[in-house]
Amino acid sequence: MTSTSTGSSSTYEKAGVSIIAGEKLVDKIKKINPTIGGFAGIYKLDEERSLVACTDGVGTKLELGIKMQRYEDLGQDLVAMSVNDLIVCGARPLFFLDYFATGKLDIDVAHRVIKGIVKACQDSSCLLLGGETAEMPGFYDNNKFDLAGFAVGEVQNAEIIDGKNIKESDIIVGLPSSGFHSNGYSLVRKIMADNHLTLETPFEGKTIGHYLTEPTKLYVKDILNLKKQITIKGMAHITGGGLTNIARILPEKLVYDIDKSKIPVPSIIKYFQTLGEISDDEAFTVWNMGMGFALVIDQNEFEKLKRILPESFIVGKIISLAQKK
Repeated sequence: MTSTSTGSSSTYEKAGVSIIAGEKLVDKIKKINPTIGGFAGIYKLDEERSLVACTDGVGTKLELGIKMQRYEDLGQDLVAMSVNDLIVCGARPLFFLDYFATGKLDIDVAHRVIKGIVKACQDSSCLLLGGETAEMPGFYDNNKFDLAGFAVGEVQNAEIIDGKNIKESDIIVGLPSSGFHSNGYSLVRKIMADNHLTLETPFEGKTIGHYLTEPTKLYVKDILNLKKQITIKGMAHITGGGLTNIARILPEKLVYDIDKSKIPVPSIIKYFQTLGEISDDEAFTVWNMGMGFALVIDQNEFEKLKRILPESFIVGKIISLAQKK
């Protein structure tokens, strides 16, 4: 079992990414702008409705996706990273904006990326409203590009899911991921370099590259459908920070207690954890480990949830801070 401890992230730091530094930056920003810190920002529009907005990117997964020419899938990654954050508070996505920056514009490549963005927006019941294409010679290599996405949604004020009703003995339910999603790729790439792996290296009938560029799963339709049928007390998109994302939605004096053995870890993630000699503490902090989304519900709701989402699984429960000690 584990609780809120984040464990070591020394290997990830050696790969060039510091989760601790990121958390310190958020803390500093909060001092000048206290409204930030959630999965998405909420702006009260009127007495009935609020707008919800968030932004994200694809990270260094882009390098692998570009080499594998999975441009449409990178478009889905971009949308998923934002809309999956947006729905955590119960919001419905309305529209999406993208930013595409490159050293030299390849029209066919850009078109394929946008095609993937449009499809992912359609699958999330929202609209690609616009975007920006920036050609920046000398700043980006000609054969590389970067992506950023921005999602806006709405939620009824009375239906905002903010975790305040979570109580001791509520259960934590996980939804499976499609793989690494779009987090922890700096560590993945370091493990590949250290062990002389290539994207063409065979793995379970396909290649390492195929599994590493599987697109991030979209949870929008499942969650919005589920929200109509059961009471969801809290939700977390499991991205950078891994299991620690669950702590972000809990009231004071409550912590999560997770049984890691209940999470169905994909074989590609197990492979990289073993090959890189990554401890469980670090792996479950850097990667999603097979659980891309988590919900907190009353234990009496699980049977109904399981009928609606058969792939869901119980991974833990909410306990008091005193109980943890």
